[in-house]
Amino acid sequence: MNQQLELLETKVAFQEMTIEELNQMVVTLQADISKLKEQLMLLSQKLQATQTSNIANLSEETPPPHY
Repeated sequence: MNQQLELLETKVAFQEMTIEELNQMVVTLQADISKLKEQLMLLSQKLQATQTSNIANLSEETPPPHY
């Protein structure tokens, strides 16, 4: 009986250690995801700012040939 109790205590200790390691990994991955989301948002904003429109401004339009 005492041997079984020690075995169960060992298993619980190992499981607690594993859960803590997994929790730290989740925290690290969440921080990485947050950083990547921020970088993606900044890149998206830069891309939108640099894209040009296919329609020219009215001041840049050349008059039609019949003028």
